[in-house]
Amino acid sequence: MGRLTEAIKHLLIINVLFYVVTYFVPNMQEKMFELFALFYPTSDFFKPWQFVSHMFMHGNTIHIIFNMYALWAFGSPLEQMWGRNKFLFFYFSAGLGAALIYTLANYYMQTFDAIAVGASGAVYGILVAFGMKFPNAKLALIFLPIPIAAKYFIPLILFGDIFFGFTSYSVGNIAHFAHIGGALIGFIIMMYWRQNQFKRWDK
Repeated sequence: MGRLTEAIKHLLIINVLFYVVTYFVPNMQEKMFELFALFYPTSDFFKPWQFVSHMFMHGNTIHIIFNMYALWAFGSPLEQMWGRNKFLFFYFSAGLGAALIYTLANYYMQTFDAIAVGASGAVYGILVAFGMKFPNAKLALIFLPIPIAAKYFIPLILFGDIFFGFTSYSVGNIAHFAHIGGALIGFIIMMYWRQNQFKRWDK
């Protein structure tokens, strides 16, 4: 957590611009959601670009504040370590993976009318990467303001998404499987990079 890095600065700006147009430009909210939210592929509103554009849409003020804060807080150390291009590759890969897994989950559960918005899937990938790179960093949950090491904190919130995703206890329209998808893709990329890094040094 520190200075505002280049890629994160631009991601924050784009997200805020989408939010402002959606909620503060007259008669734009419905149009913005129809164009940029992620609809199921059989929907009349589905467009291929929604697999990317949904990452810049948010449902309300709290939604964008939480996602943008997490992006800055956990993404900044990663971008400083990886550089802009590698960070953006990781971010969008996690977001796209989240969208695909969310779509597959909707197919399995026959929820073809579900839509998704938000950077949460990509942010969950960032959380996993942060936890793997900085496992002993102390974090705190809002409802449990006790510092917890990232290696325990992040699996805890992922367990919550898995539990609520597979049960009927979820509150509100939360895309739990998008969170799980982003975390899974983030983990796979991190494991691949880790393995290839060691192979590179063995040559």
